[in-house]
Amino acid sequence: MNDKNRARRLLLPGFLASILAVGGAAVPAAASAATPYLGSLSMVELPGHTTVPAKGDMNPYGVAVVPRSTGRLVKGDVLISDFNDKANLQGTGTTIVQLDPSGALHLFATITPGSVAGRCPGGVGLSTALVALSSGWVIVGSLPTRDGTAATAGAGCLIVLDHNGRVVETFHGGLIDGPWDMTALDGGATAELFVTNVLHGTVAAHGKAVRGGTVVRLVLQTEGVAAPVNLLETVIGSGFGQRTDPAALVIGPTGLGLGADGTLYVADTLASRIMAIHAATYRLSSAGTGATVTQGAALNSPLGLTIAPNGDILTVNGGDGNIVETTPGGAQVATRTLDSAGGGGGLLFGLVIRPGGTAVYFVDDGTNTLALLH
Repeated sequence: MNDKNRARRLLLPGFLASILAVGGAAVPAAASAATPYLGSLSMVELPGHTTVPAKGDMNPYGVAVVPRSTGRLVKGDVLISDFNDKANLQGTGTTIVQLDPSGALHLFATITPGSVAGRCPGGVGLSTALVALSSGWVIVGSLPTRDGTAATAGAGCLIVLDHNGRVVETFHGGLIDGPWDMTALDGGATAELFVTNVLHGTVAAHGKAVRGGTVVRLVLQTEGVAAPVNLLETVIGSGFGQRTDPAALVIGPTGLGLGADGTLYVADTLASRIMAIHAATYRLSSAGTGATVTQGAALNSPLGLTIAPNGDILTVNGGDGNIVETTPGGAQVATRTLDSAGGGGGLLFGLVIRPGGTAVYFVDDGTNTLALLH
């Protein structure tokens, strides 16, 4: 038995017990406030602060707030992953930048193809899948291409970096196939990652929609180890529509947000709907696409997704420049325009609540900035 399998055998029973405890003891989902969360936010600071590093990478996708200061990570700073390189080729961005609350930019990591050689099919093209854990690990998805087109897309991987931005390992193969977005349940010594995958059968369909999109849950041991140990992988959602697209590379299930009751909300981009996967934190089988929370109306190809402080679901549209607030019960209660200059949208991807809950950080691809709704 190799060391990794031995670690899984030793740690898995106790770890699963702790995860089940988290799932069973989770506080009830917050009831939506009488006043929508977006009702208290009226000012959009756009353009925001640049996310373009000296290397020139652009097209910011993933956003994560640093939960604890350690190494080069500073609590409250924002990490952003870039999907395109300086030539604006999709699936070729290799940098994660770090912005402090004033907007000052620092380079957190440049992930070279050589640093993941043999461990990330296709190379490096950082996607919206980005989380920063309290244990100091940063995990980012790679959905790489060789020339910016879907025809050359590789299956990619999840890349694990330490608190100084150094690659320590990857999670690849198996159920990982085009990681597109991600959220996490951070337990300190343990973590669960929830990842959407958008490449299963997609490239081979040559632009036709296929129902191969998945949501995968990874159970990790994150403390007391030299690098996070992947104890368990499970497909908890499947059958989501996806297709290649010349402008967006791939359209498929994107944003993810975990409710307080363990329900995972998924932005089903191609169908313009939000889906709910119940018992996501301890589910051991697929729920298919889950239950429909809401569809259409103000939703217009939703991409990024996060949970508001009042428990409502916030999504940003790929088809226009709007953010939409939806209650867990499915009522679309508020809409705000974040960027009206997109000519049909496609500018908004990652978003996250600012610490304190008084504002929303979001990336704007049109200006390559991190902007603020407050």
